[in-house]
Amino acid sequence: MERLVNTVRPYAWGSTTAIPELLGIAPTGEPQAEMWMGAHPGAPSRTERGSLNELIDADPVRELGERSVEKFGPRLPFLLKVLAAGAPLSLQAHPDLDQARAGHAAEEAAGIPVDAPHRTYKDANHKPELICALTPFDGLCGFRAPAESADLIAALGVDSLKPYVDLLHAQPEDAALREVLTALLTADPEEMAHTVAEAAVAADRLGGDHAPYATLAHHYPGDPGVIAAMLLNRVRLQPGEALYLGAGVPHAYLEGLGVEIMANSDNVLRCGLTPKHVDVPELLRVVRFEPADPSVLRPEASPTGEEVYDTPIDEFRLSRFVRPEGAAPTDLTSPTPQILLAVAGRPKAGEVTLAPGESVFVPAGESAELTGTGTVFRATVVA
Repeated sequence: MERLVNTVRPYAWGSTTAIPELLGIAPTGEPQAEMWMGAHPGAPSRTERGSLNELIDADPVRELGERSVEKFGPRLPFLLKVLAAGAPLSLQAHPDLDQARAGHAAEEAAGIPVDAPHRTYKDANHKPELICALTPFDGLCGFRAPAESADLIAALGVDSLKPYVDLLHAQPEDAALREVLTALLTADPEEMAHTVAEAAVAADRLGGDHAPYATLAHHYPGDPGVIAAMLLNRVRLQPGEALYLGAGVPHAYLEGLGVEIMANSDNVLRCGLTPKHVDVPELLRVVRFEPADPSVLRPEASPTGEEVYDTPIDEFRLSRFVRPEGAAPTDLTSPTPQILLAVAGRPKAGEVTLAPGESVFVPAGESAELTGTGTVFRATVVA
């Protein structure tokens, strides 16, 4: 069992206080957005024996187990994070596995450097993800019914938005959504900046359901993503609730602290709310224009006290243990690799005591017993 030392990424949208409060340390005044736990080459966790990716590369079967290596190859299939949004993240979607493989191969063949600003596919993997709230968590996920978006936009009273309102009343709904998003992302930048500025003033005046879009415009003035965000469902998670984000689902996190787990990939197609590259043709190919209410996940309890967040993919499985005083030990020994993350109390994984924000990597097959009081998230795979 390896205690992990993890990198905190200082992205501009990060909260300056949420991760320091979890870790019980003084804030630096700088944004602290994501703490990464895993073997992603961009910021692998470190152990006393070296980085986690070095340990896995040296003996993947020992660290990951035969089942995981056979199914996913000689790499840790997931990346676990603590995510702290102090400001809105970019509006984005992720490809499915076939799209990622094809896109990556095409960009490799074109000779586009992997770190080029206009590179879309950094790897050949998909990136389904799950976010579980540790505090009240605000986000956007999936398309609303177009008629609902039309009403929200029409209430702003901005003349230049009326054509979009009319389009949203067209049928079929998927075509209407596609046409509106395409029009927003390909509009004249100066005209769109003026439209967004008018919309922001109106949203600020109206408040209520419109207030989040005034906030978005404050952070991203003139960005067409402010209007595109009005096409999506607003989601508010309470602590312990989660949201699964599959391929092609547009989404953005607005504010809050959560535990996030994803397939080990960095493929992001941005729709807006960002100064970064937006590949409109590829985005429109990947996004699924399907209106649907987002499904908020609540964990399913088992007799062992493990509460599992059920998702339809195998690269990761997230669960948690909320251990009261005097709880019996729980055997977590598994033929697959695990990362255990404490978020409350001072539970013990084997002989390792975990303060909030601390984590350990448990190699496949290694004896692992959870004792003590507190809340622990368990990340592993289905193999």
